[in-house]
Amino acid sequence: QVRLVESGGGSVQAAGSLRLSCAASGYTSGGLYCMAWFRQAPGQQREGVAHISSGGGTTFYENDDVKGRFIISRDNAKNALYLQMNSRKPADTATYYCASAPCTYANTLLSAAPEYKYWGQGTQVTVSS
Repeated sequence: QVRLVESGGGSVQAAGSLRLSCAASGYTSGGLYCMAWFRQAPGQQREGVAHISSGGGTTFYENDDVKGRFIISRDNAKNALYLQMNSRKPADTATYYCASAPCTYANTLLSAAPEYKYWGQGTQVTVSS
């Protein structure tokens, strides 16, 4: 059974850097898994932040506001996903979720929430000005 556990959130001030982590377990040995970060702000719908292929070589930033500020990466040896959040803004305040799904090829990229089969419980990030 696949399990995703996010960490690294907290209450922080604007500007500066913060790195979120997602630890995955239960993956099939040799399996390919696409992964992504989503977020949901209070009173808002969940939105996609960034997606990454199973091989890590292809990324897609769904939110124009995070392009150039956030970096998605993964370490397959550790079954870990990361989100480096630079130049934080109060608008980044949200619960951040890690998501994963089996993928056919190493460079396959998913982009929609319904495509992801596994979800973490989320980690809260609060950015104050």
